[in-house]
Amino acid sequence: MIKLYDYWRSSASYRVRIVLGLADMQWDTQPVNLLEAEQRSEAHLARNPQGLVPVLEVDGHSLTQSLAQIEYLDETRKLGLLPATAIGRAEVRALSYAIAMETHPVCNLNVVRWAVANSDNKITMEGWMRHFITQGLDAYEGMVSGGAYSYGESVSMADVCLRPQIYNAERWGVDLGAYPNIARIHATLDAIPAFQHAHPDETPQG
Repeated sequence: MIKLYDYWRSSASYRVRIVLGLADMQWDTQPVNLLEAEQRSEAHLARNPQGLVPVLEVDGHSLTQSLAQIEYLDETRKLGLLPATAIGRAEVRALSYAIAMETHPVCNLNVVRWAVANSDNKITMEGWMRHFITQGLDAYEGMVSGGAYSYGESVSMADVCLRPQIYNAERWGVDLGAYPNIARIHATLDAIPAFQHAHPDETPQG
């Protein structure tokens, strides 16, 4: 059985749940409660010395880092999440990284808590989240065109990264009205069962 060490609101975990669903795979969710610091437990650090989720146990291997997991599943299950051409792959990776490597890391709970605690109460969690999520979505809106997906005519790794970021934007009260391209993509993705079933509201909270 495939195991996913997961936290229900983790953007990275959310991405991998989407891809597992797109691959029509069954998996066993092993909740890791980030609010209770279970990611820093001895057992979890043995799985991932970074103390992060998700950890994916699949095909006899234990994989960390969501984008590495997604690319592994894409290659081994032939999902087509990356285009066939080198330039297409570069463009989809650029979109994916704009979310997963630029916006997401500064909105990581560990980072935000440190910033708030060391700001003499000048920074709030809500203000930090809204600022950096808005900055990230502003950029993404300009990076995509008028299609139903982030790139091309089907789901790509970029879409898999975007949907959890939209969830975070909604959660922190970011106004999405300024993003017609993102709104159109959002509507497309939310009609796909794998995206629906991966939503945090459908995931064991642990």
